[in-house]
Amino acid sequence: MSVVTRFAPSPTGFLHIGGARTALFNWLYAKRMGGLYRLRIEDTDAERSTQAAVEAIIDGLNWLELAPDGEIIMQSARAPRHREIAEALIGRGAAFRCYCSPEEVEALRTEAHAEGRALRSPWREPSPRQATPDRPFVVRLRAPDAGAIDIDDAVQGPVRFEAKTIDDLVLLRADGTPTYMLAVVVDDYDMGVTHIIRGDDHLNNAGRQLPIILAMDWPKPAYAHIPLIHGPDGAKLSKRHGALGVDAYRDMGFLPEGLSAYLLRLGWGAGDVDVVTRDEAIALFSLDGIGRSPSRLDFDKMASVNAVFMKNASDDRLLTLALDRPEASGWSAGGRERFARAIPTLKHRAATLPLMIAEASFAVQERPIAFTDKAKVQLSEDSIARLQRLSIWLNQTIWTPDALHQILADFVAAENIGMGKIGPPLRASLTGGLPSPDLAQVLYILGRDEALARLADVTKG
Repeated sequence: MSVVTRFAPSPTGFLHIGGARTALFNWLYAKRMGGLYRLRIEDTDAERSTQAAVEAIIDGLNWLELAPDGEIIMQSARAPRHREIAEALIGRGAAFRCYCSPEEVEALRTEAHAEGRALRSPWREPSPRQATPDRPFVVRLRAPDAGAIDIDDAVQGPVRFEAKTIDDLVLLRADGTPTYMLAVVVDDYDMGVTHIIRGDDHLNNAGRQLPIILAMDWPKPAYAHIPLIHGPDGAKLSKRHGALGVDAYRDMGFLPEGLSAYLLRLGWGAGDVDVVTRDEAIALFSLDGIGRSPSRLDFDKMASVNAVFMKNASDDRLLTLALDRPEASGWSAGGRERFARAIPTLKHRAATLPLMIAEASFAVQERPIAFTDKAKVQLSEDSIARLQRLSIWLNQTIWTPDALHQILADFVAAENIGMGKIGPPLRASLTGGLPSPDLAQVLYILGRDEALARLADVTKG
Protein backbone atom coordinates (compact mmCIF):
# COMPACT_ATOMS: atom_id res chain seq x y z
CA MET A 1 0.00 0.00 0.00
CA SER A 2 1.37 3.39 -1.00
CA VAL A 3 1.52 5.89 1.86
CA VAL A 4 -0.46 9.12 1.53
CA THR A 5 -0.35 11.79 4.21
CA ARG A 6 -2.06 15.16 4.34
CA PHE A 7 -1.83 18.52 6.02
CA ALA A 8 -5.26 20.07 6.48
CA PRO A 9 -5.17 23.59 7.98
CA SER A 10 -8.13 25.91 8.45
CA PRO A 11 -7.57 29.28 6.73
CA THR A 12 -8.53 31.45 9.67
CA GLY A 13 -5.09 33.00 10.17
CA PHE A 14 -1.40 32.59 9.39
CA LEU A 15 0.46 29.29 9.28
CA HIS A 16 1.40 29.00 12.94
CA ILE A 17 4.49 27.17 14.07
CA GLY A 18 2.56 24.16 15.37
CA GLY A 19 0.89 23.73 12.01
CA ALA A 20 4.24 24.05 10.27
CA ARG A 21 5.62 21.20 12.39
CA THR A 22 2.59 19.05 11.57
CA ALA A 23 3.12 19.72 7.87
CA LEU A 24 6.81 18.88 8.23
CA PHE A 25 6.10 15.55 9.93
CA ASN A 26 3.55 14.63 7.25
CA TRP A 27 5.95 15.62 4.48
CA LEU A 28 8.86 13.70 5.99
CA TYR A 29 6.88 10.53 6.61
CA ALA A 30 5.52 10.52 3.06
CA LYS A 31 8.98 11.05 1.59
CA ARG A 32 10.53 8.46 3.93
CA MET A 33 7.99 5.89 2.75
CA GLY A 34 8.13 6.86 -0.91
CA GLY A 35 4.54 8.11 -0.78
CA LEU A 36 2.59 11.31 -1.36
CA TYR A 37 2.03 14.37 0.82
CA ARG A 38 -1.21 16.26 0.09
CA LEU A 39 -2.60 19.63 1.15
CA ARG A 40 -6.25 20.28 1.91
CA ILE A 41 -7.53 23.71 2.93
CA GLU A 42 -10.46 23.18 5.32
CA ASP A 43 -12.38 26.34 4.49
CA THR A 44 -15.90 25.23 5.33
CA ASP A 45 -16.15 27.89 8.06
CA ALA A 46 -17.13 30.64 5.65
CA GLU A 47 -17.34 33.35 8.32
CA ARG A 48 -13.77 32.87 9.58
CA SER A 49 -11.96 31.64 6.46
CA THR A 50 -10.22 34.26 4.32
CA GLN A 51 -8.36 34.21 1.03
CA ALA A 52 -5.51 36.11 2.68
CA ALA A 53 -5.12 33.26 5.18
CA VAL A 54 -5.15 30.69 2.37
CA GLU A 55 -2.37 32.58 0.61
CA ALA A 56 -0.41 32.95 3.87
CA ILE A 57 -0.57 29.20 4.49
CA ILE A 58 0.55 28.32 0.97
CA ASP A 59 3.30 30.97 1.06
CA GLY A 60 4.54 29.67 4.42
CA LEU A 61 4.63 26.08 3.20
CA ASN A 62 6.45 27.08 0.03
CA TRP A 63 9.01 29.04 2.06
CA LEU A 64 9.61 25.96 4.22
CA GLU A 65 9.91 23.88 1.03
CA LEU A 66 6.89 21.79 1.99
CA ALA A 67 4.90 22.22 -1.21
CA PRO A 68 2.35 19.41 -1.60
CA ASP A 69 2.17 16.67 -4.19
CA GLY A 70 -0.69 17.19 -6.61
CA GLU A 71 -3.41 19.83 -6.55
CA ILE A 72 -4.48 21.66 -3.43
CA ILE A 73 -7.93 20.54 -2.31
CA MET A 74 -10.41 23.21 -1.17
CA GLN A 75 -12.86 21.53 1.17
CA SER A 76 -15.68 23.99 0.48
CA ALA A 77 -15.78 22.90 -3.16
CA ARG A 78 -16.62 19.34 -2.14
CA ALA A 79 -19.89 20.01 -0.31
CA PRO A 80 -21.98 18.04 -2.88
CA ARG A 81 -19.80 14.97 -2.26
CA HIS A 82 -20.19 15.37 1.50
CA ARG A 83 -23.98 15.52 1.16
CA GLU A 84 -23.87 12.44 -1.06
CA ILE A 85 -22.13 10.45 1.67
CA ALA A 86 -24.56 11.75 4.30
CA GLU A 87 -27.43 10.35 2.24
CA ALA A 88 -25.51 7.09 1.80
CA LEU A 89 -25.13 6.83 5.56
CA ILE A 90 -28.88 7.35 5.97
CA GLY A 91 -29.46 4.57 3.46
CA ARG A 92 -27.18 2.27 5.44
CA GLY A 93 -28.99 3.05 8.67
CA ALA A 94 -25.88 4.70 10.08
CA ALA A 95 -27.33 8.22 10.03
CA PHE A 96 -30.80 9.76 10.36
CA ARG A 97 -32.74 12.99 9.97
CA CYS A 98 -33.24 14.73 13.28
CA TYR A 99 -36.06 17.25 13.59
CA CYS A 100 -35.30 18.46 17.10
CA SER A 101 -35.32 22.21 17.57
CA PRO A 102 -32.20 23.87 19.02
CA GLU A 103 -34.02 24.23 22.31
CA GLU A 104 -34.91 20.56 22.36
CA VAL A 105 -31.33 19.59 21.58
CA GLU A 106 -30.04 21.73 24.43
CA ALA A 107 -32.46 20.08 26.84
CA LEU A 108 -31.46 16.63 25.63
CA ARG A 109 -27.77 17.48 25.99
CA THR A 110 -28.27 18.76 29.53
CA GLU A 111 -30.11 15.59 30.46
CA ALA A 112 -27.46 13.36 28.86
CA HIS A 113 -24.61 15.12 30.65
CA ALA A 114 -26.43 14.85 33.96
CA GLU A 115 -26.69 11.10 33.42
CA GLY A 116 -23.07 10.78 32.33
CA ARG A 117 -23.80 9.69 28.78
CA ALA A 118 -23.62 11.07 25.26
CA LEU A 119 -26.41 12.87 23.42
CA ARG A 120 -29.01 10.58 21.87
CA SER A 121 -31.69 12.00 19.58
CA PRO A 122 -35.26 10.67 19.83
CA TRP A 123 -35.29 10.57 16.04
CA ARG A 124 -32.50 7.98 15.79
CA GLU A 125 -34.98 5.07 15.67
CA PRO A 126 -37.53 4.68 12.85
CA SER A 127 -40.92 6.19 13.68
CA PRO A 128 -44.16 6.92 11.76
CA ARG A 129 -43.83 10.58 12.73
CA GLN A 130 -40.84 10.84 10.41
CA ALA A 131 -43.01 10.39 7.36
CA THR A 132 -44.31 13.95 7.03
CA PRO A 133 -42.31 16.23 9.27
CA ASP A 134 -43.07 19.89 8.74
CA ARG A 135 -39.92 21.47 10.08
CA PRO A 136 -36.19 21.76 9.39
CA PHE A 137 -33.89 18.87 10.11
CA VAL A 138 -30.22 18.04 10.47
CA VAL A 139 -28.58 14.75 9.58
CA ARG A 140 -26.97 13.01 12.55
CA LEU A 141 -24.71 10.02 12.92
CA ARG A 142 -26.34 7.08 14.67
CA ALA A 143 -23.55 6.61 17.19
CA PRO A 144 -22.84 3.08 18.39
CA ASP A 145 -25.00 2.10 21.39
CA ALA A 146 -22.56 -0.26 23.05
CA GLY A 147 -18.99 -1.45 22.94
CA ALA A 148 -15.98 0.70 22.18
CA ILE A 149 -13.97 2.26 19.38
CA ASP A 150 -10.30 1.25 19.57
CA ILE A 151 -7.39 3.03 17.97
CA ASP A 152 -3.79 1.87 17.96
CA ASP A 153 -2.17 5.28 17.71
CA ALA A 154 1.45 5.35 16.50
CA VAL A 155 2.32 8.00 19.10
CA GLN A 156 -0.25 7.70 21.88
CA GLY A 157 -0.47 3.91 21.88
CA PRO A 158 -3.77 2.04 22.33
CA VAL A 159 -6.69 4.43 22.85
CA ARG A 160 -10.26 3.37 23.62
CA PHE A 161 -13.44 5.41 23.24
CA GLU A 162 -16.51 3.97 24.94
CA ALA A 163 -19.58 4.13 22.75
CA LYS A 164 -21.56 5.87 25.47
CA THR A 165 -19.23 8.89 25.16
CA ILE A 166 -19.90 9.44 21.44
CA ASP A 167 -22.78 11.80 20.58
CA ASP A 168 -25.22 11.44 17.72
CA LEU A 169 -23.06 13.92 15.80
CA VAL A 170 -24.48 16.39 13.30
CA LEU A 171 -23.20 15.51 9.82
CA LEU A 172 -25.29 17.96 7.80
CA ARG A 173 -26.62 21.21 9.22
CA ALA A 174 -30.17 22.41 8.65
CA ASP A 175 -29.01 24.45 5.64
CA GLY A 176 -27.47 21.35 4.08
CA THR A 177 -23.84 22.31 4.71
CA PRO A 178 -21.54 19.55 5.97
CA THR A 179 -19.87 19.68 9.36
CA TYR A 180 -16.16 19.28 9.94
CA MET A 181 -16.58 15.72 11.24
CA LEU A 182 -18.18 14.48 8.04
CA ALA A 183 -16.13 16.53 5.58
CA VAL A 184 -12.79 15.40 7.02
CA VAL A 185 -13.65 11.72 6.79
CA VAL A 186 -14.98 11.95 3.24
CA ASP A 187 -12.06 14.02 2.02
CA ASP A 188 -9.47 11.75 3.60
CA TYR A 189 -11.06 8.73 1.91
CA ASP A 190 -11.36 10.38 -1.51
CA MET A 191 -7.77 11.65 -1.30
CA GLY A 192 -6.54 8.14 -0.49
CA VAL A 193 -5.05 9.22 2.85
CA THR A 194 -3.53 6.24 4.63
CA HIS A 195 -1.87 7.97 7.60
CA ILE A 196 -3.40 10.81 9.57
CA ILE A 197 -0.63 12.69 11.40
CA ARG A 198 -1.99 15.64 13.37
CA GLY A 199 -2.00 17.36 16.77
CA ASP A 200 -3.24 15.40 19.76
CA ASP A 201 -5.99 17.99 20.24
CA HIS A 202 -7.69 15.99 17.47
CA LEU A 203 -7.42 12.66 19.27
CA ASN A 204 -11.02 12.75 20.50
CA ASN A 205 -12.14 13.53 16.94
CA ALA A 206 -10.68 10.20 15.81
CA GLY A 207 -13.07 8.33 18.10
CA ARG A 208 -16.00 10.23 16.62
CA GLN A 209 -14.89 9.93 13.01
CA LEU A 210 -14.15 6.21 13.00
CA PRO A 211 -17.84 5.19 13.26
CA ILE A 212 -18.42 7.07 9.99
CA ILE A 213 -15.50 5.26 8.37
CA LEU A 214 -16.66 1.87 9.61
CA ALA A 215 -20.26 2.53 8.56
CA MET A 216 -19.09 3.20 4.99
CA ASP A 217 -16.88 0.07 4.98
CA TRP A 218 -13.89 2.27 4.21
CA PRO A 219 -10.35 1.24 5.21
CA LYS A 220 -9.34 2.43 8.64
CA PRO A 221 -6.41 4.89 8.41
CA ALA A 222 -3.37 4.75 10.64
CA TYR A 223 -3.29 7.49 13.26
CA ALA A 224 -0.43 9.42 14.85
CA HIS A 225 -1.49 12.21 17.19
CA ILE A 226 1.42 14.53 18.03
CA PRO A 227 1.69 16.33 21.39
CA LEU A 228 1.27 20.08 21.07
CA ILE A 229 4.04 22.65 21.35
CA HIS A 230 4.10 24.62 24.59
CA GLY A 231 5.66 27.97 25.32
CA PRO A 232 8.98 28.39 27.14
CA ASP A 233 7.06 28.55 30.43
CA GLY A 234 5.39 25.18 29.83
CA ALA A 235 1.95 26.68 29.19
CA LYS A 236 0.00 26.04 26.03
CA LEU A 237 1.52 28.03 23.19
CA SER A 238 -0.24 31.36 22.72
CA LYS A 239 0.34 34.82 21.30
CA ARG A 240 1.82 35.99 24.57
CA HIS A 241 4.82 33.72 23.93
CA GLY A 242 5.85 35.82 20.94
CA ALA A 243 5.59 35.63 17.17
CA LEU A 244 3.85 32.39 16.24
CA GLY A 245 3.43 32.66 12.49
CA VAL A 246 5.97 31.16 10.13
CA ASP A 247 6.06 34.52 8.36
CA ALA A 248 7.14 36.14 11.63
CA TYR A 249 10.11 33.79 11.94
CA ARG A 250 11.06 34.55 8.36
CA ASP A 251 10.92 38.27 9.20
CA MET A 252 13.06 37.57 12.28
CA GLY A 253 15.77 36.35 9.90
CA PHE A 254 15.61 32.58 10.30
CA LEU A 255 16.42 30.42 7.29
CA PRO A 256 13.70 27.95 6.24
CA GLU A 257 16.04 24.99 6.62
CA GLY A 258 17.07 26.24 10.06
CA LEU A 259 13.50 26.61 11.28
CA SER A 260 12.59 23.20 9.81
CA ALA A 261 15.52 21.53 11.54
CA TYR A 262 14.49 23.09 14.84
CA LEU A 263 10.83 22.10 14.42
CA LEU A 264 11.91 18.54 13.70
CA ARG A 265 13.56 18.40 17.11
CA LEU A 266 10.37 19.55 18.84
CA GLY A 267 8.90 16.19 19.73
CA TRP A 268 11.00 13.91 17.54
CA GLY A 269 14.38 12.38 18.22
CA ALA A 270 16.90 10.07 16.61
CA GLY A 271 19.38 9.10 19.28
CA ASP A 272 22.25 11.52 19.75
CA VAL A 273 21.65 13.31 16.44
CA ASP A 274 21.02 16.97 17.22
CA VAL A 275 20.86 18.94 13.97
CA VAL A 276 20.00 17.22 10.70
CA THR A 277 19.62 18.40 7.14
CA ARG A 278 16.45 17.76 5.16
CA ASP A 279 17.97 14.79 3.33
CA GLU A 280 19.20 13.30 6.59
CA ALA A 281 15.76 13.83 8.13
CA ILE A 282 14.06 11.90 5.32
CA ALA A 283 16.38 8.97 5.91
CA LEU A 284 15.95 9.00 9.69
CA PHE A 285 12.32 10.00 10.28
CA SER A 286 9.86 7.54 11.77
CA LEU A 287 6.64 7.87 13.73
CA ASP A 288 7.99 5.83 16.62
CA GLY A 289 10.58 8.54 17.17
CA ILE A 290 7.86 11.00 18.22
CA GLY A 291 7.51 11.40 21.98
CA ARG A 292 4.27 11.61 23.96
CA SER A 293 5.14 14.70 25.99
CA PRO A 294 4.60 18.29 24.81
CA SER A 295 7.68 20.12 23.60
CA ARG A 296 8.72 23.56 24.80
CA LEU A 297 9.58 26.33 22.40
CA ASP A 298 13.15 27.48 23.09
CA PHE A 299 14.20 30.56 21.16
CA ASP A 300 17.86 30.22 22.14
CA LYS A 301 17.94 26.66 20.80
CA MET A 302 16.13 27.78 17.67
CA ALA A 303 18.84 30.38 17.09
CA SER A 304 21.66 27.92 17.71
CA VAL A 305 20.18 25.46 15.20
CA ASN A 306 19.73 28.23 12.66
CA ALA A 307 23.36 29.28 13.19
CA VAL A 308 24.48 25.89 11.84
CA PHE A 309 22.62 26.54 8.60
CA MET A 310 23.82 30.14 8.41
CA LYS A 311 27.40 28.86 8.37
CA ASN A 312 26.59 26.38 5.60
CA ALA A 313 24.54 28.74 3.43
CA SER A 314 26.13 30.07 0.25
CA ASP A 315 27.49 33.61 0.39
CA ASP A 316 25.48 34.65 -2.69
CA ARG A 317 22.24 33.44 -1.13
CA LEU A 318 22.88 35.23 2.16
CA LEU A 319 23.71 38.40 0.24
CA THR A 320 20.45 38.25 -1.68
CA LEU A 321 18.43 37.58 1.47
CA ALA A 322 20.15 40.36 3.40
CA LEU A 323 19.78 42.97 0.66
CA ASP A 324 16.07 42.22 0.54
CA ARG A 325 15.63 43.18 4.20
CA PRO A 326 14.61 46.67 5.36
CA GLU A 327 17.83 47.09 7.34
CA ALA A 328 19.75 47.20 4.07
CA SER A 329 17.49 49.65 2.26
CA GLY A 330 19.70 52.66 2.90
CA TRP A 331 23.06 51.12 2.04
CA SER A 332 25.19 52.72 -0.64
CA ALA A 333 26.68 50.73 -3.48
CA GLY A 334 29.96 50.74 -1.60
CA GLY A 335 28.26 49.56 1.57
CA ARG A 336 26.70 46.64 -0.30
CA GLU A 337 30.11 45.68 -1.74
CA ARG A 338 31.71 45.79 1.70
CA PHE A 339 28.88 43.74 3.16
CA ALA A 340 29.36 41.12 0.45
CA ARG A 341 33.04 40.81 1.41
CA ALA A 342 32.04 40.48 5.07
CA ILE A 343 29.67 37.56 4.63
CA PRO A 344 32.26 34.71 4.56
CA THR A 345 33.53 35.90 7.93
CA LEU A 346 30.36 37.14 9.61
CA LYS A 347 28.12 34.19 8.77
CA HIS A 348 30.15 32.16 11.25
CA ARG A 349 29.44 34.72 13.98
CA ALA A 350 25.69 35.28 13.60
CA ALA A 351 22.67 33.06 14.24
CA THR A 352 20.22 35.01 12.05
CA LEU A 353 20.25 37.43 9.14
CA PRO A 354 19.58 40.54 11.28
CA LEU A 355 22.41 39.58 13.62
CA MET A 356 24.76 39.18 10.66
CA ILE A 357 23.68 42.57 9.34
CA ALA A 358 24.26 44.09 12.76
CA GLU A 359 27.74 42.55 12.86
CA ALA A 360 28.43 44.27 9.53
CA SER A 361 27.51 47.75 10.80
CA PHE A 362 31.18 48.75 10.89
CA ALA A 363 31.48 47.99 7.18
CA VAL A 364 28.32 49.53 5.75
CA GLN A 365 28.56 52.89 7.57
CA GLU A 366 29.63 55.80 5.44
CA ARG A 367 32.45 58.29 5.98
CA PRO A 368 32.95 60.27 8.04
CA ILE A 369 32.18 57.53 10.53
CA ALA A 370 30.98 58.26 14.05
CA PHE A 371 33.10 57.31 17.06
CA THR A 372 32.02 55.95 20.40
CA ASP A 373 33.48 57.58 23.50
CA LYS A 374 35.52 54.45 24.11
CA ALA A 375 36.94 54.61 20.58
CA LYS A 376 37.88 58.28 20.94
CA VAL A 377 40.00 57.42 23.98
CA GLN A 378 42.14 55.15 21.82
CA LEU A 379 43.13 57.96 19.46
CA SER A 380 45.98 59.64 21.37
CA GLU A 381 48.68 61.67 19.65
CA ASP A 382 51.12 58.77 19.85
CA SER A 383 48.54 56.38 18.43
CA ILE A 384 47.73 58.71 15.55
CA ALA A 385 51.41 59.01 14.73
CA ARG A 386 51.73 55.22 14.58
CA LEU A 387 48.63 55.00 12.39
CA GLN A 388 50.23 57.46 9.96
CA ARG A 389 53.28 55.21 9.66
CA LEU A 390 51.09 52.09 9.40
CA SER A 391 49.12 53.70 6.55
CA ILE A 392 52.30 53.88 4.50
CA TRP A 393 52.93 50.17 5.06
CA LEU A 394 49.34 49.26 4.20
CA ASN A 395 49.41 51.29 1.01
CA GLN A 396 52.29 49.17 -0.24
CA THR A 397 50.89 45.68 0.42
CA ILE A 398 48.60 43.43 -1.57
CA TRP A 399 45.07 43.38 -0.16
CA THR A 400 44.35 39.85 1.01
CA PRO A 401 43.56 38.70 4.57
CA ASP A 402 46.82 36.75 4.84
CA ALA A 403 48.94 39.59 3.50
CA LEU A 404 47.22 42.10 5.78
CA HIS A 405 47.72 39.86 8.79
CA GLN A 406 51.44 39.59 7.95
CA ILE A 407 51.88 43.33 7.41
CA LEU A 408 50.43 44.05 10.83
CA ALA A 409 52.82 41.54 12.39
CA ASP A 410 55.79 43.04 10.51
CA PHE A 411 54.81 46.58 11.52
CA VAL A 412 54.58 45.65 15.20
CA ALA A 413 58.01 44.03 15.01
CA ALA A 414 59.53 47.01 13.22
CA GLU A 415 58.09 49.43 15.77
CA ASN A 416 59.22 47.18 18.62
CA ILE A 417 55.79 47.38 20.24
CA GLY A 418 53.09 44.94 21.26
CA MET A 419 49.87 44.58 19.28
CA GLY A 420 48.09 46.31 22.13
CA LYS A 421 49.72 49.59 21.10
CA ILE A 422 48.39 49.61 17.53
CA GLY A 423 45.41 47.24 17.51
CA PRO A 424 42.91 49.31 19.56
CA PRO A 425 43.54 52.63 17.79
CA LEU A 426 43.50 50.92 14.39
CA ARG A 427 40.19 49.24 15.19
CA ALA A 428 38.78 52.51 16.49
CA SER A 429 39.83 54.32 13.29
CA LEU A 430 38.32 51.68 11.02
CA THR A 431 35.08 50.88 12.88
CA GLY A 432 34.35 53.82 15.16
CA GLY A 433 34.10 51.36 18.03
CA LEU A 434 31.48 49.08 16.50
CA PRO A 435 31.81 45.30 16.96
CA SER A 436 34.09 43.77 14.36
CA PRO A 437 36.14 40.65 13.57
CA ASP A 438 39.90 40.17 13.35
CA LEU A 439 41.71 43.32 12.22
CA ALA A 440 43.10 41.76 9.07
CA GLN A 441 39.53 40.77 8.15
CA VAL A 442 38.29 44.29 8.94
CA LEU A 443 40.87 45.78 6.60
CA TYR A 444 40.04 43.28 3.87
CA ILE A 445 36.29 43.77 4.21
CA LEU A 446 36.58 47.55 4.00
CA GLY A 447 38.84 47.34 0.96
CA ARG A 448 42.03 49.28 0.30
CA ASP A 449 40.46 52.61 -0.65
CA GLU A 450 37.90 52.71 2.16
CA ALA A 451 40.31 51.51 4.84
CA LEU A 452 43.02 54.02 3.92
CA ALA A 453 40.45 56.79 3.64
CA ARG A 454 39.15 56.07 7.16
CA LEU A 455 42.67 56.10 8.47
CA ALA A 456 43.33 59.39 6.68
CA ASP A 457 40.24 60.90 8.28
CA VAL A 458 41.83 60.23 11.66
CA THR A 459 45.49 60.94 10.96
CA LYS A 460 44.92 64.07 8.86
CA GLY A 461 41.76 65.21 10.67
